[in-house]
Amino acid sequence: MKLEKRIYLAAGITAVLTIAVTALLINIFEHKQEARQTWFRVVEVTDDTDDPAVWGRNFPLHYDAYTRTVDMTRTRYGGSEALPRNPTQADPRDRVSQEKIEEDPRLKKMWAGYPFAADFREERGHAYMLIDQRFTRRVLDFKQPGACLNCHASAYVFMKTLGNGDIFAGFEKMNALPYAEATKNVRHPVSCIDCHDPKTMALRITRPAFIEGIRAYKASQGIQNYDPNTMATAQEMRSYVCGQCHVEYYFQGDKKRLVFPWHKGLKVDEAYAYYQETGHKDWTHALTGAPALKAQHPEFEMWSQGIHARSGVACADCHMPYKREGGMKISDHHVRSPLLNINRACQGCHRFSEQEIKARAEQIQDRFIGARNIAMDALMDLIDEAEKARKAGASEAQLKPAWEAQRKAQFFIDYVEAENSVGFHAPGEALRVLTVALDEIRKGQISLRELERAAPRRASAHARTTAPQAD
Repeated sequence: MKLEKRIYLAAGITAVLTIAVTALLINIFEHKQEARQTWFRVVEVTDDTDDPAVWGRNFPLHYDAYTRTVDMTRTRYGGSEALPRNPTQADPRDRVSQEKIEEDPRLKKMWAGYPFAADFREERGHAYMLIDQRFTRRVLDFKQPGACLNCHASAYVFMKTLGNGDIFAGFEKMNALPYAEATKNVRHPVSCIDCHDPKTMALRITRPAFIEGIRAYKASQGIQNYDPNTMATAQEMRSYVCGQCHVEYYFQGDKKRLVFPWHKGLKVDEAYAYYQETGHKDWTHALTGAPALKAQHPEFEMWSQGIHARSGVACADCHMPYKREGGMKISDHHVRSPLLNINRACQGCHRFSEQEIKARAEQIQDRFIGARNIAMDALMDLIDEAEKARKAGASEAQLKPAWEAQRKAQFFIDYVEAENSVGFHAPGEALRVLTVALDEIRKGQISLRELERAAPRRASAHARTTAPQAD
């Protein structure tokens, strides 16, 4: 009897183990199949399918993450806190982010006379990039060109349609259109089609401005006729697709042609040298009269000067890190700050606790903010002194040295101010840029004080030459 029980027990254990091993093998097989077939063609997407929801039927996991860019979560120095507002017919938004020019009024003085002095809010996720542009006062109260759509909308299909299949021809036409007219022809913020080939799903560059910009940059390095879509590595493309928008740029000429100033290199000094050579200015500063420049959002350029770029780390490695979904390894399309996703974004390379990684990143940002505030305060002093000299009747020739100092210092400060990593992408470079700005401010103040000291001497000399002569 005991023997029979043992036999039954052994048979039962064997059956359980067999079922468990079989289930394990089936699970492994299913995961291997998932890894082999990462997506299923439920619907046909073409080179004209700009609706991300359609692509999402083939890529539900990617699309689900993409839709999460509506999240509004603030880090210590970045991101945005949702502020409720009453929607109106003129502006249907029911929540917005904080006004940066109210948080720091120095920005208003730096941009006096430019649309950014009227409205500049904290950046939000990709989901808001089109609606926030359509309803900013910078667009509603000031005339803007269609070129703005390059970075704020899924504009590839629109450009292709305008150019009858030629995106470069369409790009030219879109740039020159008034923004109010051009924006009626786009429906979505950045979408799948802007970065992916619909046939192969490979990454691709769809923005002519980037193609021309990277070609000019490579030419400055001795590489002629560079084409990122055929010559870039897969890892380079994981940064290049981001660099289509997260860059410094300007509108060239009456047709407002969008140009990336990379002809001399990617550093701020090289962009400034290019602007000096071309004689470009964005506006005349309302308080001082200086021919001023407005930096945009040069994340790509600043990242290129940092340790992560030097180590071969792409933008997507940190902002869209890979993650596991069952047996699949996919890029997380919930694009956000790495500080909100430290486990996946950072700990794959940095073997420290989340708390330690966050502390190190915030220490870099704390130091940058301290240096940035010193430079901003100094710039305010220079602007005040230049404005005072202008009101006192100083001529353009007399103000020119101060104007040149303000133009360069302001552009350098604005460059690292507009760059959204708060110094993290390239800490050493960011502090170097602020140091150069401070030196320019010092030179500008010296020129104004020499002018002020010379004023009494000129007045005295004038009095002597105009005084009546004794007989």
